[in-house]
Order: sequence, then structure tokens, then C-alpha cells
Amino acid sequence: MRLRTFVRFLFLLIVLAAGAAGWLWYRATSPYKGFAGDEVFVELPPGTSVSGIAARLADAGVVGDPIAFRVAARWSGQERRLQAGEYRFAAPATAFEIVSRLAQGDVFARSVTFPEGLTIREMAALYEKAGLGQARDFISAAGNGARAGDFDPEARTLEGFLFPDTYSLPRTAGADELIAAMLSRFGQAFTTDLREAAVAQGFSPREVVTLASIVEKETGQGDERPLVAAVYRNRLRIGMPLQCDPTVIYAKMLNGTWRGNLTRADLQMVSPYNTYRVAGLPPGPIASPGKASLEAVLRPADVPYLYFVSRNDGTHVFASTLEEHNRNVAKYQLHQPVKRRPT
Repeated sequence: MRLRTFVRFLFLLIVLAAGAAGWLWYRATSPYKGFAGDEVFVELPPGTSVSGIAARLADAGVVGDPIAFRVAARWSGQERRLQAGEYRFAAPATAFEIVSRLAQGDVFARSVTFPEGLTIREMAALYEKAGLGQARDFISAAGNGARAGDFDPEARTLEGFLFPDTYSLPRTAGADELIAAMLSRFGQAFTTDLREAAVAQGFSPREVVTLASIVEKETGQGDERPLVAAVYRNRLRIGMPLQCDPTVIYAKMLNGTWRGNLTRADLQMVSPYNTYRVAGLPPGPIASPGKASLEAVLRPADVPYLYFVSRNDGTHVFASTLEEHNRNVAKYQLHQPVKRRPT
């Protein structure tokens, strides 16, 4: 009799355990959405335990049962892989799906892409357009030249040192965090090899970035960058004015007079950035160059070119003598409806 009672009790325990397991499985595999509105954000600080994560998700209405989430984390074998960060939830999801997202580190981030060759003000406009904050906040953060550190201790702003790339930021990040990330990315792009090459060739980091920004503005063709860099380095070597249109355009942008057209009168404007009047490099970068332009400045093509002019198709033709250059101008520029003068 006692054995029969024990067997019945054991059977009851098995049935209850199976029922509990089935209930937990059902809860863990059923999509759930318990929050109001279209979305909810949940912040999971570093070091939060699985129990703590489950409680935060349940409180936010992301999972219906914290125990079911913990079971899903255990059964999936990913409870030690859950990553901290801010997560966005919008649609009904199962506990297993939530666990998978947390294990992958699918944190919420806002992205913005800065192409090569933009100024701080142009970047600020993209920053605001991407919904990351106010343009004035970006300009203010980028106006702190001291953040250029060892690259340029005397920099007044960070013009040229904000590396063009795609950046993903947490929802709470602002202009200061983005600027820090851009400076860090610049440090990665301006490698030790490039820095050593600059020292060996007698260039400071500011001079490299300044010349690279000119190269960036002059051509979008990858194979032309070493050629354009060679032209300007050859001019610097012989003391010839750079006569670079983009530097004059930058000067007009600084004083708020740039309207999209460059005239002969503009080439006489008084500005340290007017490389038609001032010898050598301008005081600083005129835009943010990409890595290819940085490399081109320190690894220019071995050519004797001193001139180049646009073919009006995005490419340029190069020349070593003024006579040859004038022929190219006559062929490609005279009587053409272009807005910029040939370089």
C-alpha cells in the first residue's frame, strides 16, 4: 500500500513538472507585447544579472514573464552571452527571440554618414538632418581645437581632423560623443606609418591634413589623388603658388560670401586661405580628407606635373609645362560652361 501511494505521488510530481515545463515553454515561445505605444527602450547596464535583465524587460512590458525569459536564456545556452546596452522593442516577440537579440548585441543606435571632403559646417548640417541634435551643438563641439591634441596642439578648430565615415551612436549620445568618435577614427586612419613618413618628409600633421584636404576637394577619382598631390608638392618644392580654387572657396565660406560661383575678382580677395595671393599652404585644412588623400600626400606619384585642368567629366588632364597646360585649357575649358577656373 505504501509503495502504491509513493508511485502515485511520484506520478503526480512528474505530471506537475511536465505541466510546469509545458507552461514555461508556452510562455517562452509565445510572442508578447505588453507596452503601450509603438516602441519602448530598455537600458541594460553592464554587469546586470540575468535575473535583473528579466525584471527590466518584464517591467517594460517586453516579456510577459521574467521566469520564462530566464528559462529561455538557460535553454538556449546563451545566458552568459547577453550584452549590455540600450535596446529598442517595437513588435511582439518571444522570450527566445529577445534572448537572441541580446546575445547578438543588437543595441539601438542612430547612424550618420559623413562623405569625404566636408567642412565642419557641412557636417553639422548632416548631423542635424539625421536627427542627432542641433547643428550649432556640433559646430560648438568641433570648435574646440584643443581636442586635436598631439596632432595639432595649436589648432583653433577641428577642421580636417573629423574623419569622414559612418558612425552609429546610442540614443543618448550627443555632439561631444560623436566628435570624440570622429577624432578617434582619424587617429586610426592616420597610422603610425603615415606619421613616421610625415616626420621623415618634413611635414607636420597639420600640413599633411591641410594638403590632403586640398587633394580631396580637387578630385574624387581615386587614381588621380597621387597625381594631384604630386602637382601641389612639386609647386611647394619650387616655391610656386598653389593657386587652388577650393582654398578661395573656403575663404568665402568662412566670411559668408560664397554663392556657388568663383570670379576673377574673388582670386584677389585678402585672406590667408587665398593661395593665389599667399605662398605655401593655407593656415589649416579646408575640409576633412579621407585616408586615400592622406596617403596620397605622403606617397605622391613620381611625376613632374605642375598643372592640371578638368575635362568636365570628373577627371583631369595633367601637364608639366605652362605651354602644355594652356593647350589643355584651350581644349577642355575655353567656351565651356564651367563655374570654376582651371587649376
